[in-house]
Amino acid sequence: MSVELNGFRYSVYTWIARLALLEKGVAYQAIEVNPFSESGHPAHPFGKVPLFIHDGFRLYETAAITKYVDAAFPGPSLMPKDVQERARIDQIICIIDNYAYWPLVRQLFAHGIFLKAIGQSPDQAEFAAGMKAAPRVLSALDALICDQGVMQTGQVSLADIHLGPVISYSMMVPEMTNLLAACDRLSDWWRCIAARPGMLTTKPRLPVV
Repeated sequence: MSVELNGFRYSVYTWIARLALLEKGVAYQAIEVNPFSESGHPAHPFGKVPLFIHDGFRLYETAAITKYVDAAFPGPSLMPKDVQERARIDQIICIIDNYAYWPLVRQLFAHGIFLKAIGQSPDQAEFAAGMKAAPRVLSALDALICDQGVMQTGQVSLADIHLGPVISYSMMVPEMTNLLAACDRLSDWWRCIAARPGMLTTKPRLPVV
């Protein structure tokens, strides 16, 4: 069996894919690709990462990759059996992709932390836009955490795997501490997920300048 993950070491979506593979116990070969190069990823039609290959079967888009990993390999299930719980996890992943990723990662993390780390100049207007959008995103996610199987502590799902790296990157920004503290359930969830071995071992090490 051949499993390959093409990704960029600092990409939050590559991190998500790595975390899913780790939680399922899947061994794989990591191929480093820089999507910000002139050509991007030559094997991806949009030049992005990650790109997943299993015995010649190629798959891109992180949500598709993590669902495939959960279904195709043995190990603990990352999706509940209940149809409503599964729908809720799909909803949370859509919220992450459509509403959380840009303000929390591309605006707060990128312009608050990452660009400085690689010696580039951040855009304070982009950072401010992320700060403005973040409370609404966090509040929406906080409202979806419940006791009936959605993002339960100790019972890892694809929703946890998708949200964990996004929150982790954004929490490197000091201003996020108070924003997250205003969301009680999301804060409790974060304390548990942040301490999981998988999150700690897959977290990228940022450059130091």
